[in-house]
Amino acid sequence: MQTFPNALRSILVVFWIGGLWIIGLLVGPLLFQQLDNGLAFKMVAVMFRAMAWVGIVAGIYIFLHILWVEGLRAFQTLELWLILAMLALTLVNHFAVFPVISEVKPTMHTAAEGVFGGGFQSWQTISSLIYLVQSVFGLIYVIRGSVK
Repeated sequence: MQTFPNALRSILVVFWIGGLWIIGLLVGPLLFQQLDNGLAFKMVAVMFRAMAWVGIVAGIYIFLHILWVEGLRAFQTLELWLILAMLALTLVNHFAVFPVISEVKPTMHTAAEGVFGGGFQSWQTISSLIYLVQSVFGLIYVIRGSVK
């Protein structure tokens, strides 16, 4: 029987990594297939923001739990670095990229301005790539059997 801290860690791993894959591969594409693009974008944006907060809370807890259990030797494990990378990607996407997307979306007629083209499509692609890398890191984390 797992202790409460270990069980909570397992639950958060499932909720975070599973949520990334379900929203990114199933829910998001289905919404764009079934709804008009404007409504689908709004709904997917809300879900991505919610998943970002799940990731922030889960990432911090899992990081602290790994440190508590493993001590400083945790910095020698892939497990810790995967969680830190996923957490960093979540923070970048949520606090740096999402605000730009929200700002650029209303001005889509000037899509060819700014950094990397600056348009909505460019920033959405950057966010999608960050999300993809984060999801792959999560998959590696689970495949390596880090959920104990």
